[in-house]
Amino acid sequence: MARNLLMSSLENASFNILFQILFRCITFLINAWVIRNVEHEVLGIMNVRLLLLESTILFLSREPFTRACLGQKDEFSWSHMINQIWLSVPISFVLSLIFVYIWLNMLPLSNPEYAFQYAFGCWSIAFSCVLELCSANMALVAQLYCFVKLKVALDTLHIFVRSILFLSIIIYDRSLALIAFSVAQVGSIGVIVLSYYLFFFWYIRNKPLYAKGALKSKLVPESIMYKLYDNMDDFQFTSIKDFLPKYMGSFNSTFNKKLSSLTISFAKQGVVKQLLTEGEKYVMSVNPVMSFYEQATYDVVNNLGSLAARFIFRPIEDSSYFYFTQMVNRDLPLHKQDQYKVQESCTVLSQVCKTVTSIGLIVLVFGQSYARTLLLLYGGEAFVASGLPVQLLRSHCLAIVLLAINGVTECYTFATMTSAQLNNYNYLMVFFSISFLLLSYVLTYVLGPVGFIVSNCINMFARILHSIHFIKDKYKDTSYKPLEGLYVGKVFILALSIGGCVTKVSENNLLNDSIIMHITVGAVCFICVLLAWAYENRQLVIKMYKKLIAKEDIKVSRD
Repeated sequence: MARNLLMSSLENASFNILFQILFRCITFLINAWVIRNVEHEVLGIMNVRLLLLESTILFLSREPFTRACLGQKDEFSWSHMINQIWLSVPISFVLSLIFVYIWLNMLPLSNPEYAFQYAFGCWSIAFSCVLELCSANMALVAQLYCFVKLKVALDTLHIFVRSILFLSIIIYDRSLALIAFSVAQVGSIGVIVLSYYLFFFWYIRNKPLYAKGALKSKLVPESIMYKLYDNMDDFQFTSIKDFLPKYMGSFNSTFNKKLSSLTISFAKQGVVKQLLTEGEKYVMSVNPVMSFYEQATYDVVNNLGSLAARFIFRPIEDSSYFYFTQMVNRDLPLHKQDQYKVQESCTVLSQVCKTVTSIGLIVLVFGQSYARTLLLLYGGEAFVASGLPVQLLRSHCLAIVLLAINGVTECYTFATMTSAQLNNYNYLMVFFSISFLLLSYVLTYVLGPVGFIVSNCINMFARILHSIHFIKDKYKDTSYKPLEGLYVGKVFILALSIGGCVTKVSENNLLNDSIIMHITVGAVCFICVLLAWAYENRQLVIKMYKKLIAKEDIKVSRD
């Protein structure tokens, strides 16, 4: 395939990060308004109970198929992969029925006033999950063929439609917050699914015209048309029907046994990984140690604390996972693979580890001095009056460092494990899950809501140790040392330590008098820390700059 996988992965990560920053700023303002105008008990139901239902259904029904298919494009036919991923639709339907029953009948809802809206929300979330998976086939194709800007455009459209629908209803009647949340969820997903089908219908229809040089569009600039169709000779789809499942005579012909086995391995792993990811919400829901009001407070703080994970770490992890699946063969030792690919993937892993670790440390240090400032701007004085939100956010900053390291090391581990190793790791994940849930349950009674964060930190630290052991063992027969990227450098650490001390003094002396001065001090310290990092990693900065310049030169020459 002629397209550059590394540049596509970097472009995907960078576009996702820029998109996330832009629209998180918008949703930040929307959420700040919602916190001040919607009852916290309703927020707890929406953000903890209903979103937990959505993540449970989607993760268990979509994740195994997507991860199994991502690294297999050259090994299996598209017919097998399309048939395989369409299985997620009936599976999501069955899971929806099971989990909606559990959510409605086994999980307590203290206030009967919201019973109807809660039931409506559960069924709406289930329907939106099944609907979303009807475009999982096209999402997979878009990712494997590096339609980077398509994903960003559709993510933008999703947030825009969801926000407009939600705000329109809630401004009309604030008592319909749960109804508004449900309608917005279904409406935005419906628009995304329709957009996927319309895009590929248009793309397939115009591809033959481009090949003949006859394609001219008044709506789409020629430079964009060139990017869409250039180096796409291996795009095998000639009709929308090619995206639909096909019966090929027998079960063994319709589904590939090896691909199915890999999917099952990821499915087993997905159950325990979901428990690890959303463990504290399951503990809250199954045995509510906190009221919905307290759950809402924890969720608001947790969402703020996870901003770095969502708009920086997650895009990097997704792009890195895709890149590693294409560059490293699961079933061969590294010394028997293409050494150019091994060297490049090792360099990328090292540089990504250094970057995300540095970001995590910056969040940890500056978070101690700016947690209260952020919460004041977000929720107001009344929201931070108890002191619990500030304590939670400061604690969460430590989890972000571990989350950064764990995300990258674990994504490489999952991308390069064999099917047998994945199966063995499932047992270890079961142990991690059970330990995490027990820790969450116990530490919450001892430490309060902070116990959730502490148990999460312990869990992630254990997973990091396992991933580091796997990576070291993977590279033991080579001269490469990708884990050296976890060492961020003395100059950076020194600058970060000084910046942390200065901002803490600023918080104690300036925050009560002038929040703007306190933010200004932090901005100056942040810039100094970034300059220290750039100086210590100048080779990486220069390399990235040259790649961007080269990309711009190619763009200019094409235009």
